[in-house]
Amino acid sequence: MSNPYEPAKPPQPVEPIDDLMIREDDDPRHDGERVSSSVRDIASRIPESLSSIGRDISRTIERAISAKDDYVVAVKVSPEAQEKLENLVQAGVFHNRAEAAAFLIDEGIKSQSALFERVQQKLTEIERLRAELRGMINQSP
Repeated sequence: MSNPYEPAKPPQPVEPIDDLMIREDDDPRHDGERVSSSVRDIASRIPESLSSIGRDISRTIERAISAKDDYVVAVKVSPEAQEKLENLVQAGVFHNRAEAAAFLIDEGIKSQSALFERVQQKLTEIERLRAELRGMINQSP
């Protein structure tokens, strides 16, 4: 600690500690041992890394195969809807916002089943009228 009568001592440089650094006091005969030890450590991790990569590839393939029946739809949502989707993901209910949105769309369709039945009836009627018009055009003299 310094006081007005003694100036502060300059800080002493701290020597970095690094096993890979070569120090002047190191015996060069031990360098080979250190290098071979590092190489052995790295080599021992290779099977674990390869196994991890294999698992990642397998998961990706499984997701791609299971998603073959899914359709991708780009949808604009309000900031409030975005926040609700994100809350479902953060709570761990869904893995991502797309899954959360898909669930909510499916639930909305179920809850509006009467509307979709009426829409289907109208579409059937529209198709009947179109067929009738085509028949009239084909019969014209």
